Amino acid sequence: MGSRTRGPRRQDATKGGTEAMLRLSKLTDYAVVVLVQLGAARDVATSPRLAQETGIPEPTVAKVLKALAGAGLVVSQRGARGGYRLARPLHAIAVTRVIDAIDGPISLTACVDGALGCEAQQSCRMRGRWDAVNRAIRDALGEITLADMCPPPRGIAAGAPPALDSGPALSPPTLSPSALSKSALSTSATPNGGAVSSPAVAPEACE
Repeated sequence: MGSRTRGPRRQDATKGGTEAMLRLSKLTDYAVVVLVQLGAARDVATSPRLAQETGIPEPTVAKVLKALAGAGLVVSQRGARGGYRLARPLHAIAVTRVIDAIDGPISLTACVDGALGCEAQQSCRMRGRWDAVNRAIRDALGEITLADMCPPPRGIAAGAPPALDSGPALSPPTLSPSALSKSALSTSATPNGGAVSSPAVAPEACE
């Protein structure tokens, strides 16, 4: 497993710069990439295939998949057509779950949530004060799912608004994967008062 999410670092005056703060490990970064790619595959994928598609070395992909399988985020399938598949759709996997699986629980300081790991903990006046900050960061990351991390469709710049037709008929707006997953569960009324389920859209599909 990787190390825990790193807390704030002090300025390195000797180097004339500031070190990174709250940076996730490379393995967690890779894990998000692998999971999103696995969602785009829509079927079982092997670690060599995922390595080829993501550019991440195969041994690293295999290590990440093993950790994700242990956390219940992916399922391994044995046999001639074996490989890995998502245990749940991307819109149901929060970023915090990936961080927990690879780096362990988010912990800004050694004493967060009553943990013991600081020699000054018993006399420190800040004891327990970081808990609220830690929860705020965790809650914020918990609101972001891997569906939100999917890249935009090819040919559309990130953050660009959906294009509308200049003619009388307007093109339907581009929906995010999370919005599509919600609309897939909605129903529409028929003229006779019945309800027809909308066609399901695979939320894990990333173009």
